[in-house]
Amino acid sequence: MKLTNNQGEAIDSTLHTGEKKDHLVLLAHGVTGDKDRDMMVSLASTLAELGWSTLRFSFSGNGGSGGRFEDSTISKGKQDLRAILDQVQALQPTTAIHYIGYSMGGAIGTLTAAADPRICVLTTLAGMVDTARFCETEFGEETPDQGCMWEDTSKPLSSQFVNDLMSIQSTLPAAKAIQQPTLLIHGDEDDVVLAQDSVDFYEQLTAPKKHCVIEGTDHSFQGHWESMAETIHQWLLKHS
Repeated sequence: MKLTNNQGEAIDSTLHTGEKKDHLVLLAHGVTGDKDRDMMVSLASTLAELGWSTLRFSFSGNGGSGGRFEDSTISKGKQDLRAILDQVQALQPTTAIHYIGYSMGGAIGTLTAAADPRICVLTTLAGMVDTARFCETEFGEETPDQGCMWEDTSKPLSSQFVNDLMSIQSTLPAAKAIQQPTLLIHGDEDDVVLAQDSVDFYEQLTAPKKHCVIEGTDHSFQGHWESMAETIHQWLLKHS
């Protein structure tokens, strides 16, 4: 499936085919990530084995997708996601689309789902909620357009990215607008996106919801990818 955003930039994607032909899971990464990170590949592979066709993709400016990394923001990610939804719906109009977003991908998913009912079931993995706090905590000592993210010189910290995080402030206002069944998964030792983010978001949700805390794991969920996929599988079965 060849995908582009509304600016004509290619969206790199890989489809893992499952036996459920009337469902498609979209799997999205976090800050500085892409579709080929080990966790993304593992989750997509396991979900497909469980029957769920899963499309992992890279937001524009990341991985093999077109565009500049410096322009990659939550707001642009929302545009990418809406373009993907448009194209999937045009090709497969009767397919139920489910979304899984990790970290920043979680914020993109929640903000999109609040306004777009084409997402049928929503899952966030360490989903970012307090975007302003994240920016200040993780990048407050860096100078935008001069510094980089987490000492990775290939990932410059742009003023667009910082300004977008500070403008959004928080995804909490979107929670009450979400009508889709929503699964939140977070590690209790996450020091990048604090576990409290998911607690706060869960409390604001009025839709069917579930909050899973994985003890002893941090932002990477290392060692828990297969069990996470099983939890997602059960949630999708219940709400599809």
